[in-house]
Amino acid sequence: MSTPIDPIAAMGVSALTPLSFESAPAPSAAASPGGAQSFATSLTAAVENLQTLQSTSNELAVRAVTGDLDDIHKATLASSRAGVTLDLMVAVRDRGVAAFNDIMRMQA
Repeated sequence: MSTPIDPIAAMGVSALTPLSFESAPAPSAAASPGGAQSFATSLTAAVENLQTLQSTSNELAVRAVTGDLDDIHKATLASSRAGVTLDLMVAVRDRGVAAFNDIMRMQA
């Protein structure tokens, strides 16, 4: 019997690497100040990652416009990554604001 070929490895596509804020340890079931601190740290790391992606995208866009960039795909990918990450951060912010508003309505 032959061994099956992994279709992803056969195409030369590497596995996805975890995002910077996904490498934090999973929070425990009990609420603790350390858990809140780890969430704040994760959120801060995500925002810093977004800033890095946006600055990289801006730098590659300038290089593409001035003609210093050989591969335009790099600028396009960097711009797409920054855009998708920004959309994610906006969605997280909107969910946080909605949760805060729901909590405030419960208290009234």
